[in-house]
Amino acid sequence: MTWSPQVAVLIPCLDEEAAIGKVVASFRRCLPAAIVFVYDNASTDRSAEKARAAGAVVRSEPLRGKGNVVRRMFADIEADVYVLVDGDDTYDAESAPALISRLIDESQDMVIGARSEQSDRAYRRGHRSGNRMLNGLVAQFFGARVNDMLSGYRIMSRRFVKSFPALAIGFEIETELTVHALQLRLPMSESPTPYKERAAASPSKLRTIPDGIRIIRLIARLIREEKPLEFFSAVAALLAIASVVFAIPVVATYMETGLVPRFPTAILSVGLMLVAALSLVCGLILATVTRGRMEMKRLQYLNIPIRIPRT
Repeated sequence: MTWSPQVAVLIPCLDEEAAIGKVVASFRRCLPAAIVFVYDNASTDRSAEKARAAGAVVRSEPLRGKGNVVRRMFADIEADVYVLVDGDDTYDAESAPALISRLIDESQDMVIGARSEQSDRAYRRGHRSGNRMLNGLVAQFFGARVNDMLSGYRIMSRRFVKSFPALAIGFEIETELTVHALQLRLPMSESPTPYKERAAASPSKLRTIPDGIRIIRLIARLIREEKPLEFFSAVAALLAIASVVFAIPVVATYMETGLVPRFPTAILSVGLMLVAALSLVCGLILATVTRGRMEMKRLQYLNIPIRIPRT
């Protein structure tokens, strides 16, 4: 008897009346055995009605923000394989079976559908360069295993979904998903998938500058929390350099005259060096705490039963 995984398609939705019906229909056609869930995020149009008419199981999450919706979906839905995709009809439903097969055949926890744009209008102005910058920043601290960490098209195992803390509120959820997998060194990969522009009647909810700033802030917070030694060592180095810069003229004057006429500057220099030392000590202590947190995350991940046969 051939084992068949239970697949759930998860679609966060906010004011996608023009596209959501087509997205639901496409995934129902390409994954006929899957259950398609649409979580309406307090839409002001007929998104929920359109999704229900197309055959989706429609639920609601009143707290605005994609991260809030994903957290709710991960908590509510039970499945063996989870397909997370946006409701704007920019991702290719026909790629889903191959992505699922890769997840199962290669015993992975996440396969990212890396966006391969089909037209110059698929990315908004500044998104391509911003994506490269954020990918490079994450690669620098967490490992260069991903080229499109902001993709909203992901296939995930039950073990990954049920052990993921999901703390993000908005569009930074993709960054959190990626960093979580990188930090725990979970089996993951990317696979190119077609990416097209949004329909003219379906405007993007992504705000380039505000959401980019939020993602950068999230990355900075994750570096501080997950790489505290590196973070506080960098702070300590900057403070120590500033201390030395302020101390040079004071020491030079003292060597020439035997006096310290710039007493406030000398106090500032000593204070900065003390704070640098404290920052380094904080980094050392927090690195030990973070290691303990990492071990707990790993144990929680391992505590989730495997429901997909491993090859």
